[in-house]
Amino acid sequence: MKWSDGVPFTADDVIFYWEHMLTKETFGKKIYDAYYSVDPVSGEKALATVTKVDDFTFKVTHKYPSVQFLERVAIDNKWFFAPAHFQKTILPEFVGEAKALEIAKQWGFADVKSFLVATGYYYWVNPQIPTLRAWVAKNDPNSDQFIMERNPYFWKVDSAGNQLPYMDRIVATKVQDPAQRVLGALAGDYNLLGFDFKDFTVLKENEKKAGYSVLAWTTAAWSSTGLQFNQTIADPNLRKLFQDIKFREAVSVAVDRKEISEIVTNGLGAPIQASVPEGLVGYQKGWADQWSKFDQARANQLLDELGLTKRDKNNFRLNADGSDLTITVTENTTNTATFLELVKKYYEKVGLKVDVKVVDAGTHNDLKYANKIAATTENISLVNVAFRPDTLVPLRVLTPWLGNYGLYTSSNGKEGVKPEGDIALIMDYWNKVKSSTTKEDITKWSNEIIKLNQKNQWLIGYTGPTPNLIVVSNKMGNVPKNLIFADEFRSLGHGHPSQFYIKQ
Repeated sequence: MKWSDGVPFTADDVIFYWEHMLTKETFGKKIYDAYYSVDPVSGEKALATVTKVDDFTFKVTHKYPSVQFLERVAIDNKWFFAPAHFQKTILPEFVGEAKALEIAKQWGFADVKSFLVATGYYYWVNPQIPTLRAWVAKNDPNSDQFIMERNPYFWKVDSAGNQLPYMDRIVATKVQDPAQRVLGALAGDYNLLGFDFKDFTVLKENEKKAGYSVLAWTTAAWSSTGLQFNQTIADPNLRKLFQDIKFREAVSVAVDRKEISEIVTNGLGAPIQASVPEGLVGYQKGWADQWSKFDQARANQLLDELGLTKRDKNNFRLNADGSDLTITVTENTTNTATFLELVKKYYEKVGLKVDVKVVDAGTHNDLKYANKIAATTENISLVNVAFRPDTLVPLRVLTPWLGNYGLYTSSNGKEGVKPEGDIALIMDYWNKVKSSTTKEDITKWSNEIIKLNQKNQWLIGYTGPTPNLIVVSNKMGNVPKNLIFADEFRSLGHGHPSQFYIKQ
């Protein structure tokens, strides 16, 4: 094997990555959990050791059993190596802080830290950095068109012994306007493009005329439309409300899912509750029907039982103490506008005032870290909680419904909100997952985490998952018609793009 610049790839590149980058956290990431094993008795975490056996062999040794090591490395770390011959020319450890800063500025970075993140973690989008990937970046990824060309030393071959990839060049064009994306597809401007389910009808109607196929790839999403309510929101009235299961049932049954399904998803998303799709770890028969029947009388009854009986002059419910009650849904996109208009209509019919605010992605992220997002439409999608726990387990600030529970964990209790009740129980189960010595135990405790999510229904879904729509030109070959499109499987990478080709 060789790097894209022709330099041999050896075990030294693995040892270098481990000793000089990962364990020293040079690229802005903490050491991944995959590299720790856990004592099943005491819960003690122990870091693995990595040693070189010979030029093409290295050994990873764990103190305690680490049943999921290979899967966790593949999903969390994504790689276990770095081009040592290149990194030695930029890392401060080898060139000194002053020289590293000089190089960083030459590359267009203001400081060494951001430079090392870009060249260590996001290395594959930098043309200057050798890679093992099928294609090599040729220009700035922030350009309107990102160009990649065939890696002449790529290490994979097809069943006949032909070196991959088949395609010599890939041009990824940025199209931010959803309408322009559709028009481009209809005009045949692209060979492969992903779309939202709302575009299904127009894309399908023009399939033959435009010379493409619309593929429906399966996702691991729990729903296609829904809301998350921050369980740690700073406002004490909202926090008490959101943490009450009666509130979550009320906002669930208050909405006509059939209308949401038809108007928002073109009927592709079934009118069901957010739940684990059949076939995945944690699937439970009947969960999809939980609180899914449209019943505004029931919603009003539940809200009254919560003490929200006082109304303002516009007939909106007030908090039990008489103060204003407004549920602010904060979004970082306008794509959910139609869905939220319908939700707002139904919520207001049962007396809940809703305010929708749209901010840019950076502001949305800042508000999330500041614990100021009360509600948002972000979805949950995962194949297996044991592999990708962050959306169901409060390990960091990521998933809106978990709020600052995750900050408490990531800061070792110095910041955030301490998990209690079933949230604390989730953490207990997660620790059991990590310390499990068999795959059977991992599945057992993973299922317990899922069951708590069914019991509490922290994510309120209004329509079931819809497929990920992919428009593929009829000129393309080897693009799979069916695929599980999930982050754990590296999304499109699961389809092995190195085997895609353009028909002559």
